[in-house]
Amino acid sequence: MRDLTNYKVEAPGPITLRGRFVTLEPYEAGRHLKALWEGLGGLGVNALTRYFPNNDFTGIDDFGAWLENARTQSSFVTLVFRDNASGRIVGMASYMRPDPKNGVVEVGSVAHAPDVQRSPLTTEAHYLMARHVFEDLGYRRYEWKCHNENEPSKRSAIRYGFTFEGVFRQHVISKGANRDTAWFSMIDGEWPLLKKAFETWLSPENFDEAGRQRRRLEDIRADIPAGVAA
Repeated sequence: MRDLTNYKVEAPGPITLRGRFVTLEPYEAGRHLKALWEGLGGLGVNALTRYFPNNDFTGIDDFGAWLENARTQSSFVTLVFRDNASGRIVGMASYMRPDPKNGVVEVGSVAHAPDVQRSPLTTEAHYLMARHVFEDLGYRRYEWKCHNENEPSKRSAIRYGFTFEGVFRQHVISKGANRDTAWFSMIDGEWPLLKKAFETWLSPENFDEAGRQRRRLEDIRADIPAGVAA
């Protein structure tokens, strides 16, 4: 049993995380709002945020106000995804509901532009966020939660290596209706295996000349022996 008597971590803060495909930058309205709005498709963002608890956005000002409120009122640390090849802003995700006392934080408010969904870029973005949580901050638990009807989000969580833990029935009221919330997590003891799988999948050798994956992330993870070291 790990001795956690003196366990102490800090809440996530603004951070830049760089990878081969993507750079994650801390959201700043003056630098990113217009590019993020356009990168997510303008009013088309409402299709991407269909399962968010807030009402649909009416325009860029409404979207910007929501992001600012998330930062000031809810302590979200929102990171935007910049495509290293094109320089475009193509997505976002936030560290949410930090609980430093217990070393728990959630990733949420995830939105990927349609043209980068299920791509190396988005996979690398979530790898970088998880690595920061476990290796830089020393957290014990990293959570992913979503509307239980959001099947794409649930598939993404499983693909990235989060473990499904159950459904919280009538967890919150969302857009005037009951919302059941599916909960997923990964924990620090699992991270060495998950990290190895991410890095193996992201390696150049895993892609053919057309950029297609040779092996699925889930298959790579399943083939790694339990207890593997990073």
